[in-house]
Amino acid sequence: PRVRRQRQMCIRDRLQQLTVEELVARENELKVELFNLRFQHATGQLTNPMRLKECKREIARVKTLINARA
Repeated sequence: PRVRRQRQMCIRDRLQQLTVEELVARENELKVELFNLRFQHATGQLTNPMRLKECKREIARVKTLINARA
């Protein structure tokens, strides 16, 4: 799917422009968001279940960039 690939490229490009400190802050934001999404999922209030997967993948992307720069 071309649209998904283009979206991933945008996310990746945006993340690569951030400094390590900004990446760490983004990782913490994503972890909080993932916690909230899991809580919503458990209570049956989650409207977009694909956001769980997207959030996990973005956390992995951020961690990869942090480790590559360390």
